[in-house]
Amino acid sequence: MAKDTKGKGGVEQGLIRELAGLLEETGLSEIEIEREGLRVRVSRQMTVQQAVPTIAGVAAPVAAAPTAAVPAASATDLSKHPGALKSPMVGTVYLAPGPGDPAFVEPGAKVTQGQTILIIEAMKTMNHIPAPKAGVVTAILVGNGQPVEFGELLAIIE
Repeated sequence: MAKDTKGKGGVEQGLIRELAGLLEETGLSEIEIEREGLRVRVSRQMTVQQAVPTIAGVAAPVAAAPTAAVPAASATDLSKHPGALKSPMVGTVYLAPGPGDPAFVEPGAKVTQGQTILIIEAMKTMNHIPAPKAGVVTAILVGNGQPVEFGELLAIIE
């Protein structure tokens, strides 16, 4: 184990550094351990870049997440979109009710107000995130199993 130096709040900095290194080595996005009553969870934001072929200016549908069928715009522009669905909490996103199950919604799907778009797990609680309005899901901007922050853009519903 790395040096046993204690930082702010008594959390072992060496342990955190060691876990972060393990994440990098293994390609994992998140790791959590508990030792002697001390629970430490280290996660990293994964960036997925995806090329989407276009035909006559129309994006081809793609099943991988994150996906977008909206015109190219900066994240700032999308966050001001009237159909922007933002995360109400910090947690881990799940796009389907269970492993191997189909996603709640796909880009291009029509949804009704209150329909579950995705789940955010926070503190071992599965929180269903509903559509704030009826419309068509034009983009899902997060990946399955991705950690999200409060206010982070999740999807666009037009």
